[in-house]
Amino acid sequence: METPAALEKVAGERDAIEIGKREYDDESVVVVDFGPTGDKPVVDIVDGTAIVVVDGSQFEFDVPDDASDVTVNDGILTITEEK
Repeated sequence: METPAALEKVAGERDAIEIGKREYDDESVVVVDFGPTGDKPVVDIVDGTAIVVVDGSQFEFDVPDDASDVTVNDGILTITEEK
């Protein structure tokens, strides 16, 4: 699974945001750490678009077609693809 281009763009613009990718036997995972924030990120999915709100900023990206789950846990956005 590829990291959504909109997330890569945001990470390139903000030093605190880090993106990682992990491959496992049964799944592929993209993780986005928004760094130290005052508020925990929140994600909503609307018509195939993920909307992330954190510290008054909003980021949107198209959910990858192969993604099986998009969640936020402990301030980390996770996009998962089951193989």
